[in-house]
Amino acid sequence: MVENIPLKTHQFNGLTIEGYSRAAVQTCWRIPELKLGFDLGVQPWDFMGTPNWFISHTHLDHIAALPVYVSRRRMMKMEPPTIYLPECNVDGCQKLLQDFCRLDRGSMPCDLVGIKAGDEIELSRELVVEVLATKHTVPSVGFVVHERRKKLKPEFSHYTGPELKDLRLSGVEISAETRVPLIGYTGDTSPPGLDNNPIFYETKILIAEMTFLDPNHRKEKIHKHGHMHLDDFKKRRDHFKNELIIAGHVSTRYTDNQALQLLRRGLPDMLGDRLMLWV
Repeated sequence: MVENIPLKTHQFNGLTIEGYSRAAVQTCWRIPELKLGFDLGVQPWDFMGTPNWFISHTHLDHIAALPVYVSRRRMMKMEPPTIYLPECNVDGCQKLLQDFCRLDRGSMPCDLVGIKAGDEIELSRELVVEVLATKHTVPSVGFVVHERRKKLKPEFSHYTGPELKDLRLSGVEISAETRVPLIGYTGDTSPPGLDNNPIFYETKILIAEMTFLDPNHRKEKIHKHGHMHLDDFKKRRDHFKNELIIAGHVSTRYTDNQALQLLRRGLPDMLGDRLMLWV
């Protein structure tokens, strides 16, 4: 049996959130039911079967496991994965994989897809991933996974089943697309990454960074380096409409107990018991 690296798991409304994120160490999250993950700072063995990955930025604690993941998929005779990442980083990551091909003497088959803010990726008829601009020290993006649904247009609500069938066969579009924002993932970002993308506040599940928690730490310096502080969440508490908020990427300057104590002292109600700190 292969033991995984440290990770946590939480079940919520039929979805499984798995992963672990610690600043400068590792960041990797996945939702297996949706067949997608966010960032590849590390690659748990169990995550290898997930075929679609969305990279927020290319700091090493978010992308260091890229060649490991691609190589494992090839070694296990799986289909090449699709990896979405900021378009300005595609050439560099392609070169990185080519260098590892020479070092490893094995191929690195994958599809690296460049993305930018405003793009939408259709993963299936039901799922669309929206790309959003965030604010970090290197080019960075965040993601919102939407569930698409078809809903009958109000003007056809009084029609019978056979009448609706006839309309469809005649080419009339009787339904309209609606979207439910399921998952939001900010990656590493200072507060504008949230404020400029209010859809993050509306997702059912939000996975965000909370790198710093000590009230004595200077917020202006934290923001300059593209991160968020517990006080940023307190300031925006009325904005969060999410059903579950998972905060990770805690600085290594805190022990797990210190981080939890600082959080409970700063936000004793845990945003109405919706906030979880993953340490």
